[in-house]
This record gives sequence, structure tokens and C-alpha cells, in this order.
Amino acid sequence: MKKSPYQMIKKNRLATGVIRTFQKVIYNYYKTHRRAFPWRNTRNPYHILVSEIMLQQTQTDRVIKKYTQFVTQFPDFFSLNRTLLQEILRQWQGLGYNRRAVALKNIARIVVEQFQGRLPSSVEVLMTLPGIGKATASAITAFAFNAPAVFIETNIRTVFIHFFFQDKHTIKDCEILPFVEKTLDASNPRRWYYALMDYGVMLKKLYPNMSRKSGHYRKQTPFKGSNRQMRGMILKALTATTDASEKELIQTLHISAEQIRKNLIQLEKEGFIKRTGKRFSIV
Repeated sequence: MKKSPYQMIKKNRLATGVIRTFQKVIYNYYKTHRRAFPWRNTRNPYHILVSEIMLQQTQTDRVIKKYTQFVTQFPDFFSLNRTLLQEILRQWQGLGYNRRAVALKNIARIVVEQFQGRLPSSVEVLMTLPGIGKATASAITAFAFNAPAVFIETNIRTVFIHFFFQDKHTIKDCEILPFVEKTLDASNPRRWYYALMDYGVMLKKLYPNMSRKSGHYRKQTPFKGSNRQMRGMILKALTATTDASEKELIQTLHISAEQIRKNLIQLEKEGFIKRTGKRFSIV
């Protein structure tokens, strides 16, 4: 009985020829169709960290302009650490998921205080920083330090599903990771992952529903009318002023008192805002 690719790789039997052919296909496409992004033109670990945090759950076309503005305004960990959160959130507007901006501010403080302003290259150490999980830590390690870390993101996942799991559904990342590790170009992980991502973008255009084969696929809930939208509106209003009362926010944003109150409580719990008497401001 013919073994599946997954059975072969589990037994360390993925043929060298298969790996070489796979890498050749990916690199041949990359030679003529590589995408150009400003964070691919730098080896600055701080800049790459900023790009990876921004790219979490956000498409590249929205990140490009903000990334350039952000690293110009805050060129290193020291400048970001010195800046008030209100100003950081002001620069972050338009990217959404504002807790990422808070995470960056906290990361800057830790890197300055504990690592003399130099980002650690260890995946394990990076994972101890706010807002950084294993995938983001591994991506930073690969792109900033060209180290052979193993990780999956949405476009990489698409590539491996297409080549190795065509007849399977509900594919978990733990099934894909052995393939990522086995086929990794350890001589240049940075270039290899860029190539994989660009090939994945092409596949998504050809096969828009392929991501649904992943066991991690979740249909994104609408943004309009969501708490995410309301939280963003509240934070935007507070970054534009010194402080505001609940009543002023209701009048300015035209959101119900109940929704304003609920989101103010949550934002305060999460450390975005502080309450002084009856007035709220960015921490």
C-alpha cells in the first residue's frame, strides 16, 4: 500500500529529490514574482519586530504606509520607550487591534531595561515578551537573524496544503509543521520564507477557498458594529484630546451609553485608559 506524504515524513523518508523539486518550484516563482516590502530591505531587528507585530491579522497593503511612518517617528526601542502611549496609538490608527500597539510599547520598555536596547535573537526569550507567541518569535528570528526557525503563517500554510495535503481536509498545523521543518532551506531561511509566502499569495488568488481546508480556519466576524469598532472609536477620540467624560464620548461618537460604558470598563481593565474622577484618558 502506497504511503501518504505525511506517513513518509513522519518516518523521515521524505525523499531528497522531492524536497529539492519542491524548493526549486518555490524559488523559480520567487525569482520573477517576488513582492517588494520595506521590511524586506532591512536587517534591523527593531524594524522587523515592528513589521511582524503590525502584520498580525492585518494585510500587507494596510501595513506598508503605517510601517514606514512608524519607524520614521520611532526609529528604535529607546525612542518608542520614551513616547507616551497616546502618541503611539495616534500613529497606530488605521491598523486596528490596538492592543498590539500597547504590546510594542511594553516590549520597548523591557528591551531597553533588560537587554540594553538590543532585541534578543532567541525564540524562547522572544516568547516571553508581550504579544509575541511562538510563530511570531520564530518569524522574527528567521527574518531579523536569518536563523532556521520553524513557523507557519497563513500563506505558508496554503503552500503546504496545496503540495502535500490535496486530498485531506481539516488539516492541523501540527501535521504541517514536520513538512515545514523538513523542507526548510537552512542556508537562507529568510529568503526561503519570503519565497514561500509569495507563492502562497499566488495560490490564494488561484484557489480562494483553499484556506477552508485548514483545521484552524475561522470565518472573520463583521467589523462594522462590533465591539472592536467601538473600542477603536473610543481610543481614537481619546487620543485626540487630553481627557473626556462618558457623557462627552456618547455625544461625540453617537454610541449608546450602555455600549460606551461596557467598552470603557474593558479598556481600563486592559490598560489602555485610566479613569480620573469621571474623566477618561489614555494611560
